[in-house]
Amino acid sequence: MRRVRYESTGGPLFLEEAPVPEPGPGELLVRCEAVGVTLPVVRKVSEAAEPIALGGEIAGAVAAVGPGVTRFRTGDRVTGLCFGHGYADYAVLHEAMASAVPGTASAVEAVALVRGGLVALGALAAARPEPGETALVTAAASGAGHLAVQLARARGAGRVVAAVSDPAKAAFVRSLGADAVVAYADEDWGTPADYALDAVGGELLTPALAALAPGGRLVAYSSGGGTIQAYDLLVGAKSVTGFQMALIAREQPARYEAWRQELWRLFAQGAVRPAVHAEFALADAARAHEVIESRANLGKVVLRP
Repeated sequence: MRRVRYESTGGPLFLEEAPVPEPGPGELLVRCEAVGVTLPVVRKVSEAAEPIALGGEIAGAVAAVGPGVTRFRTGDRVTGLCFGHGYADYAVLHEAMASAVPGTASAVEAVALVRGGLVALGALAAARPEPGETALVTAAASGAGHLAVQLARARGAGRVVAAVSDPAKAAFVRSLGADAVVAYADEDWGTPADYALDAVGGELLTPALAALAPGGRLVAYSSGGGTIQAYDLLVGAKSVTGFQMALIAREQPARYEAWRQELWRLFAQGAVRPAVHAEFALADAARAHEVIESRANLGKVVLRP
């Protein structure tokens, strides 16, 4: 089979031949039809001290099952998060991380919806939204952010404000249901929000926190880090919560599964529609990474093995 690999920090990425892996206990071997490209993986290629396996979101058909697998069988269509080599023709997926793909959805739609949607839905739940509140979503045109805009509306937000890196993305996020759009560089982010879902971190934490009304809640779910001054929380009685999907998947599997089912239900109803910015061949993985690094994407970037 083919897989994408690199040998030193920063790349370059290259295609190589490798043996088809065998699924171990509780694992599925998936013939990949679509692979999602994520910012955390792109960052690791350029920042990790040692080369990593390029994993992430995959979707396809189950080619084989390992010992102890009970929920899936050969031929089932699945999607989920792969922690090993995912930029490949075949990848190993743990059963606990796998979600069945309904017949109405394509592999590309599944990759664009499930992982990013789970992260967005989990971050939204952590914000404890009340009906009619104003939501602020940063990185609103990203793979997870564009779903967060729609999910906030589906969960009862009275107003959704989308924050983007480039004003040129305004039409896209408005088409998803955003009522207002602000650019990161704007001095005024408009009427204060009741809660914020932040996928950027770093220096953007300060303006995102400032954009909250008194008592506002910020949920940070990015890999960008950042620092918040305690005084900024005290003066507005604001709060910050960190959210990590891996923790939920590991410690609260029932909740994780309930969110997966909610995503597919909303998808079937047309309340959430994943957007795909571009599809690239496996051999063009470097180009896909460049799109993510440039922050030019409107929705998901996908590889097609």
